[in-house]
Amino acid sequence: MSADRPPAYCDNALDRAAERRDDIAWLEEQKARKDAVFILLAGDRPVVAIDGETLRIRHSADLAKSLGASRETMLLGLEQMEGAGTRPVFCAQVSAAAEEIEADIEAASSSALKLIDLRSLAMQGTLPEGDTGLLAQARSLSHWHASHRFCSRCGHETKMAQAGYRRDCPSCSAPHFPRTDPVVIMLIAEGDMALLGRPHRLAEGVYTTLAGFMEPGETIEQAVRREVKEEAGVEVGPVRLLSNQPWPFPASLMLGCEGEAASREIVLGDDELEDCRWFAREEVRQMLEGRHPSGLKVPPPISIAHWLIRRWVFEGVPSVTD
Repeated sequence: MSADRPPAYCDNALDRAAERRDDIAWLEEQKARKDAVFILLAGDRPVVAIDGETLRIRHSADLAKSLGASRETMLLGLEQMEGAGTRPVFCAQVSAAAEEIEADIEAASSSALKLIDLRSLAMQGTLPEGDTGLLAQARSLSHWHASHRFCSRCGHETKMAQAGYRRDCPSCSAPHFPRTDPVVIMLIAEGDMALLGRPHRLAEGVYTTLAGFMEPGETIEQAVRREVKEEAGVEVGPVRLLSNQPWPFPASLMLGCEGEAASREIVLGDDELEDCRWFAREEVRQMLEGRHPSGLKVPPPISIAHWLIRRWVFEGVPSVTD
């Protein structure tokens, strides 16, 4: 088993065309193109077209219009097509009710529309390569617009600008930009022992790496040490950043780290964890392979937590200080 395969939401290959976002005429031309496609969301759930066993998240402008797509249409970027050329990919919220959306596109067709949450889509693994990353971008951006409609400086309603990558206040001229919240997530180990915990929200029997939001004025290494100390009472020495993952729930960036424990005693601290333990490498291997005698498990492969654990178990990862 290899840790080379990235977790979900990392495979976004769009050209985001940032240099064209202020070109209103160009944006209108892109929207009017016959090959333009739209990612449509009803709240936090994307609209998915189901054709037999095939799922599609790209929709036509006509379907977007029929489902009441918002006038605030965001440009996700330009998608490279097979052969040559690119096509524009937009996203928008729709106003149609769920029961209106989840109906046959045509009475005589086997194709139907369904609202499916991003986590389920990633878990199913049935979307073409690149689509989960595209959905992560669409969902995070759309959620930011829905939750930042008013100026944080003066309270006036804001307007979308830069193809969806800024909101401007017409009252005080303050610009507002989409936010991404950095989260450290870390595999803390000492030799052949790994520190795994159980947040209250996890399914019964699942243990995972510790994690927490970074605070202002903090480095990644400082955040790892603080969070592990707060949650488990364990001191951490050297820390290394290994990888990262967009996590669209609603708009985080998971910073996957590895750290060496400088102490072993566990003292549960801030109520984040209901349990925390040291696990031997072979026991974690059993959890990964679904054969733990007590039924204990690790998070599913869509998460960077799974990637960190798998890497530690199967690839004989050296010490952070090596």
